[in-house]
Amino acid sequence: MDRCKHVGRLRLGHDHSILNPQKWHCVDCSTTDSVWACLKCSHVACGRFMEEHSLKHFQESHHPLAMEVRELDVFCFACGDYVLNDNAEGDLKLLRGALSTVRSPGRRSLRSSTGGECTPWVGEGGPQPAMQLALRYRRKALLGKMLRMWISKHQELQNQRKEKLEEARRQKKEVKRRLLEELGNVPPRKSARLLTQAPRSTITLIPRKFRDPPERLPPPPKKPSPLTLSRKAPPNGRAAKPRRYYSTHAVTRRRLAPGVTGLRNLGNTCYMNSILQVLSHLQKFRECFLTLDLCETEELLAKTNHSQGVKGVTGGVVSSGNTPKEPRCSTRQQMSLCHELHTLFRVMWSGRWSLVSPFAMLHSVWNLIPAFRGYDQQDAQEFLCELLDKVQQELDTEGSKRRIVIPITKRKLSKQVLKVLNTIFHGQLLSQVTCLSCKHKSNTVEPFWDLSLEFPERYHSNDKGSASTAYQRSCTLTEMLSKFTEMEALEGNIYACNHCNKRRRKSSHKPLVLSEACKQLLIYRLPQVLRLHLKRFRWSGRNHREKIGVHVAFDQVLNIKPYCCTGSGHSVHRGGYTYDLSAVVMHHGKGFGSGHYTAYCYNTEGGFWVHCNDSEMKVCSVEEVCNTQAYILFYTQRSA
Repeated sequence: MDRCKHVGRLRLGHDHSILNPQKWHCVDCSTTDSVWACLKCSHVACGRFMEEHSLKHFQESHHPLAMEVRELDVFCFACGDYVLNDNAEGDLKLLRGALSTVRSPGRRSLRSSTGGECTPWVGEGGPQPAMQLALRYRRKALLGKMLRMWISKHQELQNQRKEKLEEARRQKKEVKRRLLEELGNVPPRKSARLLTQAPRSTITLIPRKFRDPPERLPPPPKKPSPLTLSRKAPPNGRAAKPRRYYSTHAVTRRRLAPGVTGLRNLGNTCYMNSILQVLSHLQKFRECFLTLDLCETEELLAKTNHSQGVKGVTGGVVSSGNTPKEPRCSTRQQMSLCHELHTLFRVMWSGRWSLVSPFAMLHSVWNLIPAFRGYDQQDAQEFLCELLDKVQQELDTEGSKRRIVIPITKRKLSKQVLKVLNTIFHGQLLSQVTCLSCKHKSNTVEPFWDLSLEFPERYHSNDKGSASTAYQRSCTLTEMLSKFTEMEALEGNIYACNHCNKRRRKSSHKPLVLSEACKQLLIYRLPQVLRLHLKRFRWSGRNHREKIGVHVAFDQVLNIKPYCCTGSGHSVHRGGYTYDLSAVVMHHGKGFGSGHYTAYCYNTEGGFWVHCNDSEMKVCSVEEVCNTQAYILFYTQRSA
């Protein structure tokens, strides 16, 4: 520091302890290294490279200036830097000369020829300017400061690293604990050893009247238990009744009702869980996939590929250089939604598990249906359509790709499952256009897998007053079906009737005659399972879709005959017109990309309704089901 304001107020005492070499030690720790003497009082203490007692003295007494007794450097604690200037009386210069004489009595002080002022003290190597000494000690101080900062930073990083390691250990222990808790509810997947182990006992969620009676429980093992003791037979040959000692660990596990198995939510996967629960509770759909076992086909395919790569046609060994290697199938090609449905349905309807985590099913969906990859909320109706479409593609291409490998019985089974699957949801619509000029009707048959039903016009108004009035009125499913099959007038003269233009088509130079017409949709062929999609989400603006939250009243039994074409020569219905309610998918919330999906399913094995809310399964009444805000309805055709 060039100028220090505290030096101007310096007043040295006559009997200062700095002039006595016997006092050149710290009064607190008695060290003689890096000793600094206060220029205000007689206090002598060690510097910052030792115990920093001189700094403590400054903090207590507020004496800013101190001098190093050996190097003769002056430091200002208030300014935080070395002092290079002197006061008006030149006290620092005189003090340095006096200390040089005291420390080296054999050496003399140099005086200039012009005046009696003392030059800087002379050592063995000649005079050392005060500027160089100050800079040298300033560099030492800065180096020490940076070293201390590095040590503190290094220590802080060490502590942070230790904290991260401890946190990682705690998280690992927590994950391990959770996995151990879930072992009792998560079914085994690959290990045959785990399949033979007895599952943990779980609390049943089925009412007492729906539980299996004691006589339907599996019989006890024939091998005598070590907890059963028997007496010796008496001499008359009659066997005495054994004395049994029961243990609390030998309690027979009560089986769950088949199908009452929850699906864990893996992150906004409620749309998938609700659809999987519905499909598993549709008896014909479930039976198709329970009979379809693709494991043997996969093993046979692997064995055949292996044998073809090792042996030739005559049985001799073929060299690897002459045989072209077939490219390995990718992971996406090896995955199968049919196989995952088969495995999942087997676990859900085994009556052994109250909770399942559908990891493999979600992984297959992400890879085979990329539109549903990620943890965003999706639409259950779109997922159902995509899933059934992919399953039908797999069953359709399974036989053509592996016709040589798959046995004939397996090929027939796959075709049979595909045929049954196509007839479960597949129906036909009759599109009838009537020309208003000649009253001629043109019929076109179109396939359908579900019916998307529009809400009445009163629920599509943007006026808040009329919308609130419409919401107060009830809406019924039959009203929406009537709207779907009602006669619709086509706007303007846009229909080119074949009957009216029959003669004009022969002469190409005459233009076609366009006339007014009306159109009507009727059910031509009924499916075994009728899917009714209630279009609750409507566009409000350009990029916003809002939900129509009105309750739609529906019955447990549906008569579909009024909405079918029953005229002679038109209707083709193999079954009856009566349908029974099988499942309901419900959307909770107000927005399209948010909310929550649950499902109400009818358990055909136990004859009761169950509310499937991800991992939570709750038995409910049919009245509760009919009071829900339905989004997708599933009706099963009643067998004659």
